[in-house]
Amino acid sequence: MIFILGFITYYFFDLFCFKTIQHFIKELFHSKAIAHVLAYSITLIPIIITLKVLLPKNKTINLLSLNQSAAKGFTLAFMGTLPMLIGYIIHFKLTNTISFESLFINTISSAFFEELIFRVFLIGTLYRFTRLGFLSSIMFGSILFAQVHLYQSQNTIELLEIFAITFLGSVFFTWAYFEQDFNIWAAIFLHFFMNLYWEIFSVSENVSGNLYGNLYKFLSIILVIGIVTYHKIKKKTPFQIT
Repeated sequence: MIFILGFITYYFFDLFCFKTIQHFIKELFHSKAIAHVLAYSITLIPIIITLKVLLPKNKTINLLSLNQSAAKGFTLAFMGTLPMLIGYIIHFKLTNTISFESLFINTISSAFFEELIFRVFLIGTLYRFTRLGFLSSIMFGSILFAQVHLYQSQNTIELLEIFAITFLGSVFFTWAYFEQDFNIWAAIFLHFFMNLYWEIFSVSENVSGNLYGNLYKFLSIILVIGIVTYHKIKKKTPFQIT
């Protein structure tokens, strides 16, 4: 009940206040990037309070899974997404005009805050601290994650593709987060690199993509799964998800 109340508080706070806060900060600092980060940080407060109420003895950095190794998360993500980078270099041209602020928002800021909200709070809290299993835990958070990306198109077929791709993407990021000993940096950097390569190369106007765009993304996912599985078997570490 505390979790549900905390989520509802966050949801409506974000729904009604995020854009207002973002607009106010943008007018104050004349920066979309700063406004995006600070608006996310402020609307994150109900989530942090909820986690502190549920687990009062834990430090905030531990509650958000940020106490794990960022270097490990970075290494896995960079190596795992190399097929995307190499494939996109071969098949796509660099984007002609790249706005630094838009690039920052769509890569660093979005990856960081979306992983904390969806993977750590909505999915991770349910999986780690309730009796819900993996499939039950991922459903609501992944559906909501997919839903917030539907602004990218008005075409029905594309909307279905976007929903399916982002839903499965949420499942994949969650799996990587769980199997890396709840190291959220793995999911953050995977999210970051995948968004980065999609942004700096002229792949597609939205996440539904095209043949080569999705092919190299799929190969990256397979490589990440292979790397994680290899290391867990080598170290004889049990899998979280069986």
